[in-house]
Amino acid sequence: MPYLIADVELTTPLSPIDVPATHSGIGFIFRLEGRAIGFLLHPVSPGRTVGADEVERLATRQCGQRILQEESRRAVAAAGPPLVDPSVTVAICTRNHPDLVARCLASLRAAAARVPECRVELLVVDNAPPDELTREVAESTPGVRYTREPVPGLNFGRNRAMREATGTLVAYVDDDVVVDPRWLEGLLEAWRDNPDAGGFTGQVLPLELETDAQVLFERRGGFRRAFERIRWSGDSHPRNPLYPCNGGAFGAGANMAFRRELLLALGGWDEALDTGAPLPGGGDLDMFYRVLRAGRPLVYEPLYLAFHEHRREYDKLRHQFYTWGTGFVAFIEKSYRTDPPMRARWRRLIRWWLRAQTARVWRAARGRDSLPFDLVWPELWGGIVGLSGEYRRSLRRVQRLRNAHR
Repeated sequence: MPYLIADVELTTPLSPIDVPATHSGIGFIFRLEGRAIGFLLHPVSPGRTVGADEVERLATRQCGQRILQEESRRAVAAAGPPLVDPSVTVAICTRNHPDLVARCLASLRAAAARVPECRVELLVVDNAPPDELTREVAESTPGVRYTREPVPGLNFGRNRAMREATGTLVAYVDDDVVVDPRWLEGLLEAWRDNPDAGGFTGQVLPLELETDAQVLFERRGGFRRAFERIRWSGDSHPRNPLYPCNGGAFGAGANMAFRRELLLALGGWDEALDTGAPLPGGGDLDMFYRVLRAGRPLVYEPLYLAFHEHRREYDKLRHQFYTWGTGFVAFIEKSYRTDPPMRARWRRLIRWWLRAQTARVWRAARGRDSLPFDLVWPELWGGIVGLSGEYRRSLRRVQRLRNAHR
């Protein structure tokens, strides 16, 4: 059964929340003066009312430490340097989703209006479009620039955006995302405090929890991360022997930004990753890793917040987990080939991942995992397929695509 999304501002009087008879829980988004500081999936009996006192207890339990940290942050921000406002190109790389693009653009325009001193360029990259519908949406929206990338594949679209962008930063958002009103403020705040950073990732919360597939995905952790800023830098981490190879820890490709000059210096996005079927993944992990290996910090900022419309259908969620396995292992194969000094760490990572996934499959088979077996097994199977040379096969496919579009 679905979950209700409840956006709770903690500085105003709290109200009871009525859970419809069709819903079995609440996804709480807790805010302090508009800043998201916590998220909680809370099962509730259908038709029950959650009183204001209970909402307060849940918020205190989930966000008590963050509330204290926010008080300290405000004091520091008030005495800190003025906000640095680089120019930002926001790229939506899309194919055949004009309604989603229109919704995403509306949220981006609202976020940009809150920071009028920052020059924001909105760029829609239409990837091998089957019709003119996305172009019509883009060209009918004020302040939006439209371009086409004829070669199909997400990283082809990302490279087109990189080449076309005029901003200091290139921010990439998926077309099925709605950004928070403070999204741009969060990105600029992270930039101000980390002017040496090469890239930024942001928090990604669920836009809705209306189907079993969406709730199950969020129970697994979804795309969300912590509600405190994390700065990653260097080639080692005292508490993580696999760093910086564990790309999934840094953020999600649905909401990320990079310095354009760094993207160009790195040679752009690897077009053999995130190609669409049969390898729709790995591109974001690869770029996070390459930014860090280039000696540039990568900063995760929770105020840089977007809401993602998770896959509604169970079969599509199962396929997503499969592609996570293939994309992750293809990224490992590519990195192992191209970065010999890190090969010992990559070997440790793949051994750890296979052990962890096998253990999780075993738990799911016995009914002891948060997800059913038929959602856990596909990720391991996808990784096994990836180990059989998926990246090498993708290199050959991509070369054929390039030849076909010359």
